[in-house]
Amino acid sequence: MTRTIRIGSGSAWWGDRVEPAVINAERGKLDYLCFETMAEATVSAAQVRSRRDPCFPGYDTYLEDRMRAVLPACVEQGIRIISNQGWINPKGAAQRVTELLREMGVTGVKVAAVTGSLITDRVLELTDTILENGQPTSSLADTLISAEAYMGAEPIVEALKNGAQIVITGRVADPSIFMAPMMHEFGWEASDYERLGAGSGLGHLLECGAQVTGGYFADPGFKDVDEPWNFGFPIAEVSADGSAILTKAEGTGGTVNVRTVKEQLLYEVHDPANYITPDVVVDFTSVNIEEVGPDQVKVSNLRGKPRTSTLKVSMGCTEGHIGEDMFFYAGPGALRRARLAKRILEERFRIVKLDAEEIRIDFLGMNAIHGDATPTDAPEPYEVAVRVAARTKTREEAMKVGREVDGMAVSGVAQTGKRVPHQDRTREVIGVWSALVPREHVKAHVHYFES
Repeated sequence: MTRTIRIGSGSAWWGDRVEPAVINAERGKLDYLCFETMAEATVSAAQVRSRRDPCFPGYDTYLEDRMRAVLPACVEQGIRIISNQGWINPKGAAQRVTELLREMGVTGVKVAAVTGSLITDRVLELTDTILENGQPTSSLADTLISAEAYMGAEPIVEALKNGAQIVITGRVADPSIFMAPMMHEFGWEASDYERLGAGSGLGHLLECGAQVTGGYFADPGFKDVDEPWNFGFPIAEVSADGSAILTKAEGTGGTVNVRTVKEQLLYEVHDPANYITPDVVVDFTSVNIEEVGPDQVKVSNLRGKPRTSTLKVSMGCTEGHIGEDMFFYAGPGALRRARLAKRILEERFRIVKLDAEEIRIDFLGMNAIHGDATPTDAPEPYEVAVRVAARTKTREEAMKVGREVDGMAVSGVAQTGKRVPHQDRTREVIGVWSALVPREHVKAHVHYFES
């Protein structure tokens, strides 16, 4: 049995930087490199794009960029890759990775695809209640785009046991991607909740990448970080008892210390004693966190409880459109001109009968974040960006926002700075709702390909 394994983070979200993954692959002395690229709305957004663009393959748009960058080092060093970049087409993603390996002249590498998380066609039969508002899930029937259950680590472990060097999944819980190697290498059973609690807790620490190594941490003068333009992604050297040393590759920026680890430990955790994953309920309340060297933090005594009988399902639904645009004022009197511009737009929206569920006209740098809670005596800004947005049921109504903002360039307030809109100023809104489904109704399937 392996005494320790080294697991490195390759990404924390869809648009994450590629360079830290390459550093981990080349210099991290890894056994596994794991990529997490999915947010709550990723699958729904992919389904929307698939409907519009028949050429969209359905997997992560940066799949090739990442794989081309890390495959040479991973193949040379025997590093196994686990990634949820499959989105709504894990099989297509696995086939593309197989093709990339062949293009590199690499043969005999087994690539696995894990499917089964998409349950759009039967989610309304398997669920009854929307968790966020208590309404029946049947109320979403007319707007439902996609539904995906959060699967756990077991199908990834199956693929690893069957010799897969690379495993591509769809919707799998973020910590499970990182815990699967621990289960495989250390022989942890699915019922060993103490160790699974530790492994899933470590996966939670690794899943957000640079947030453990100083990303989203720096506050100049209070929490300083070296070379924040050069963050390394975290690496965990994990022992069979579920303890680990968190670190990063030498020569990278950022820092790994007790504070960075604690911030990520509590990130997106509602109840630290009951962090629910598909594999186990994690208890963070007993954890020990201690610095054992420069950029080395030991994490131990994470615990677990039996997993739930249900799995969380995210349901993406169409919820209309947003029209949005922006213009600017600068110099003395910028705020008073912005306030007049707001009044002009409010009246013009009435004239064109804008049918909107919500309209917002915010002054960036003044009240866009705090809104009505902005102090009345807040200092007047020297320059103001006016952001205009409306939420509508149709794209046609949303387009009225841009049309009226365009008019500010010649029939608005003096000194209006107007940008040239080179992008679409309307976008479809995808609402994400949650429900619970009995886990026995979600069956994973593993498909194998070879370069």
